[in-house]
Amino acid sequence: MIFLVVFIFGLAVGSFLNAFIYRLEVRHGFMSNPQGSKDLLRKLFTGRSQCPLCAHTLTWKDLIPLLSFVLLKGKCRYCKKKISFQYPLVELGVGILFLLIFVSSFIHTFELLYLWTIASLLMVIFVYDLKHFIIPDKVLYPAIGLVLLWQTFSSFQIGENLTKLSFLQMLFAGLGAAGFFLAIYLFTKGKAMGFGDVKLVLFMGLFLSWPNILVALGVAFGTGAIVGLALIFLKRKTMRSEVSFGPFLILGTFTALFWGEKLVDFYLLFLGV
Repeated sequence: MIFLVVFIFGLAVGSFLNAFIYRLEVRHGFMSNPQGSKDLLRKLFTGRSQCPLCAHTLTWKDLIPLLSFVLLKGKCRYCKKKISFQYPLVELGVGILFLLIFVSSFIHTFELLYLWTIASLLMVIFVYDLKHFIIPDKVLYPAIGLVLLWQTFSSFQIGENLTKLSFLQMLFAGLGAAGFFLAIYLFTKGKAMGFGDVKLVLFMGLFLSWPNILVALGVAFGTGAIVGLALIFLKRKTMRSEVSFGPFLILGTFTALFWGEKLVDFYLLFLGV
């Protein structure tokens, strides 16, 4: 029963994140609305929810996470226009992430809330970068600040062994990964890597520490290469096409969070170390 409650809570958070993503898009000029972007932006959090396509006020029947999309067959009840699959996919993704975090070894309440918050911020970055090739600083900077506060507190709490070593590993992972990506950014003059990716891997290193950052980057580069080659093969992209790398970095982050230690142990066992 508790698992179902956690999953439903994740769906609800995902619904809120969709609204937050839309708010960022309106503010940055990516979305327009016949009723006026400013008015819609004001009503997004201060008034009743509205359809992003026709601005019709939505009722509770239209706002049930995931279920409303299914019952309405992916269309607005009022204007009959298709609703983006982003909405159910984000809700489902956050629900699954919240459940995975809950059933993992993270048993402390504050740690659970911390990881749920990080997962939510990363989901916003994932969707935003995938759609607009931009990693929003307004989301990334709070994530970096939060992880720095948490890691500092965790590393120096009374009674913990090797606290200084843990803190140094965290800094090494963050600064080392960011330095590597910064070198790529400078060498290619921003053509192969955006500066947003540099800041994102700084967060990843601070969040995952050493050696999990290696797992995350390995997964990111591996999946990125596979997807890129597949898109070229399907003639959806060319060698010179722009591809968002942020989503692959975030995929690597979650992979390392849940299975990083097991993957590292498997790799060391494979090498006979």
